[in-house]
Amino acid sequence: MLQTVEITFRGFGIDGEEQRIDVPTGTPILDAALQAEVDIEATCGQRGKCRSCRIKVLSGDIPPATLQDTIQLGHDAVHERFRLSCQTKAIADCTILVAPPKSEEGHQILSAGDGNELADSILDSGVDKHLVQAEAPMDENHQTSDLEELVAGIDGSGEEERGNLKPTLDVLRRLPEVLRKGKDGITLTTFLGHIVDIEPGDARGEKYGMAFDIGTTSIVGSLVDLSSGEQLTAVSGINPQAIHGGDLMSRISFAQFDVKKLATLRGRVLNAINDFIDEACDTTGISPNHLYKIVIVGNTCMHHIFLGIDTSYVGLAPYAPVVREPIVVPARDIPLKHASNAHVCLLPIIAGFVGADTIAAVLATRIYESDVTRVMVDIGTNGEVVMGSKHRLMACSAPAGPALEGGQIEHGMRAAIGAIEGVTICSDVEFNVVGDVPAVGICGSGLIDAAAKMLDAGVLNPTGRLRHKNLEDLPEALRKRFVSGSGWRGFCLVPSADAGTDDDIVLTQMDIRQLQLAKGAIYAGVLMLQNVMKVADEDIAELMLAGGFGNYVNTESAVRIRLLPPLSLEKITYVGNAAHLGAELALLSETERRQAYAIAERIEHVALATHPEFQDLFVDACNFDSDAFTPSADGN
Repeated sequence: MLQTVEITFRGFGIDGEEQRIDVPTGTPILDAALQAEVDIEATCGQRGKCRSCRIKVLSGDIPPATLQDTIQLGHDAVHERFRLSCQTKAIADCTILVAPPKSEEGHQILSAGDGNELADSILDSGVDKHLVQAEAPMDENHQTSDLEELVAGIDGSGEEERGNLKPTLDVLRRLPEVLRKGKDGITLTTFLGHIVDIEPGDARGEKYGMAFDIGTTSIVGSLVDLSSGEQLTAVSGINPQAIHGGDLMSRISFAQFDVKKLATLRGRVLNAINDFIDEACDTTGISPNHLYKIVIVGNTCMHHIFLGIDTSYVGLAPYAPVVREPIVVPARDIPLKHASNAHVCLLPIIAGFVGADTIAAVLATRIYESDVTRVMVDIGTNGEVVMGSKHRLMACSAPAGPALEGGQIEHGMRAAIGAIEGVTICSDVEFNVVGDVPAVGICGSGLIDAAAKMLDAGVLNPTGRLRHKNLEDLPEALRKRFVSGSGWRGFCLVPSADAGTDDDIVLTQMDIRQLQLAKGAIYAGVLMLQNVMKVADEDIAELMLAGGFGNYVNTESAVRIRLLPPLSLEKITYVGNAAHLGAELALLSETERRQAYAIAERIEHVALATHPEFQDLFVDACNFDSDAFTPSADGN
């Protein structure tokens, strides 16, 4: 059965104090309001291009803010749970405060600024289009050129500014024909002082860009209208480099001191990005020639491989990157052949294992301007932790490995159809499966949930060891789930008779150890920054889970197994793929891209391995309890 959630609407124009409706999970809140006969204006036709359908989520979980939410409402408002109802999908029971129509007064709780200031500041992509009226030189006595005649027609620019515009070689090659065919005007496109495109006629409305987050495991991208800020489509897929190693060190080792293998890794990611560009343009009907700016973020290894920079020394002490500065390069020089008119912008890097993706996440979450101490944890194969406020920022790398994304787990898989994503254990085991189909494996969120429930049920002890004594104290159904083989022992979550595979779906003792190493790395990173910055748990105002994985984690279970510090659940929020959102912000705004450089300049990197106390913190963090006891102490 399709899971449903209950939405409660409050506010202007609602009969009675509130109105409720049950809708399928994933229903846009605006659609739910229409079904409930609750009036919410949607002036732009549900495209996220206005703020008339704004709401505030008073209670319940909601997805992270989208780019359109941020543009229309502002960073402060989305942090306070304001959203555009056309962009926000219902993922859990929630209570929604509806905005009054614009002509109404009152409900000042929704007056989080009109968003125009942000929109004005954020939509400065650096890409400008000018409709120019120009003619080819006609008089031999007039010492001029095609290019000079072209730039002379740009309105609003001084002579010095026009004279500093530098055409690309491709523009020069096309200029003679375009100039002589442009009887109805010529559209000239500039980016950061470069003339990047010319075309006959008025094409000022065709101005687009793309943002990509190249992760170790997956790649996420989006195509954005640079004029309006509207995200037109999204693309994503597995990083094809994964065949050569599931984590960064494996990939660095694969290509170390071998230019051919480096070229192999680079070729795979370039082909993927080119394919994503084609897919996005095909979906939207946009010509790739009208893509003018592409922002790329990723960890240091992914950044270097994308550019064809040797990663050999990134994998050797002192793990220094080849370059930390922001980079802007023509796409044809990469080469990204499918977006030949674009410039590719890469955000700055912090350190060898804290890359541009972390800068982008800091940019999106606004930690750098916070009055209170906040923490951003990006859970992934190469996890990062950032802690601080406007006064001080620190970051570290927490290499969790692929276990939390299904790697190195006997029946592990990504969060696809057939993956166990939630577990309940009472007298027996119950579970939720993505797609409501027979289970074929377990994903990271299911692994975390299973471990937490196994701890509570006494199936696991706090050191991570599967119970092996006094099994008679457990319910009979749980006792029967302990299985073993030659050199291994495990706990059966789903017998083969109930699974979508021929095998039992089992969590082995080795699986638990892999989980402990992964979650221990993340938690030890948080503890290390707390120690260095002298921040107690109670001093953390908010812990933000970033990355695609964090959306599906049961935060209560994450705290239970000590993946996260023991904070009240109200302090733990999910901010989505913050790295990709930061890339979109830098795509839409040169102001934001410059801010990324300022962040990189002030953030302090903490190299965990250089701190003597880190090893002890990590060993303790691997346990499921801060007062973990030994098997001999409890009979387990």
